[in-house]
Amino acid sequence: MSIDKLEPLKRLFAEMERALIAYSGGIDSTLVAKVAYDVLGDRALAITAVSPSLLPEDLEDARVQAAEIGIAHELVQTHEMDNPNYTANPVNRCYFCKSELHDTLKPLALERGYPYVVDGVNADDLTDYRPGIQAAKERGARSPLAELGITKADVRALAKHLGLACWDKPAQPCLSSRFPYGEEITIAKLQRVGRAEASLRRMGLSTFRVRSEGDTARIELPAEQLKEFVLTTDLPTLVTTFQSFGFLYVTLDLEGFRSGKLNQVLPFAVANTHG
Repeated sequence: MSIDKLEPLKRLFAEMERALIAYSGGIDSTLVAKVAYDVLGDRALAITAVSPSLLPEDLEDARVQAAEIGIAHELVQTHEMDNPNYTANPVNRCYFCKSELHDTLKPLALERGYPYVVDGVNADDLTDYRPGIQAAKERGARSPLAELGITKADVRALAKHLGLACWDKPAQPCLSSRFPYGEEITIAKLQRVGRAEASLRRMGLSTFRVRSEGDTARIELPAEQLKEFVLTTDLPTLVTTFQSFGFLYVTLDLEGFRSGKLNQVLPFAVANTHG
């Protein structure tokens, strides 16, 4: 049972004695922050990295959830957008993002007397192509959930058991994940996608993506919601709204929403990256 994994997680934090949590506000890092605080109290600190790839709504969620947990919460600015290796959007883009994150957090942790920087990587993440995990490991970060074999399903069960309101929160990767590999990422493009997704969220949608390719916005929704969306949405107004954000074309993905869909090019792209 998932709940049986709670005590080992608590013991792991007790052994750490002090920990700084790389806290995005997603369900994984929120669970880590909750358990760390329950065990360590004021010897746990949550840090959220703020950059153009973080939705303002997600930052606000992180603030609210940290306050509900009670954990000390601080913000730091990261500057991955200054790195051309990141903005060129190669298949290992996340490596450069996490390098920037942990190159920022590690010195801060040492300065504040925290021997460990921990993140919310779970056991399922280890089965996907996640170059950012390598960057974190190279900088000495620990992943308690992955270390203990805690999967995404376990995370949700544990979060629900602990009374976290965000236990069923949809996954929300950074905005840079909305662009096909090889398309340059700019602050203007990130803001355009962010505004588009915020407009869909205001319509009451929760599980979706707005994929950006050139001047085209492609909306992904769960396949079972496509028909109702087309029949009940004022499509001309939606198109006009997206065009006001800077898109020229607005399309609907008929396959439906699938997390990590842009990674379907990876077997070919990664092979070519390595020659």
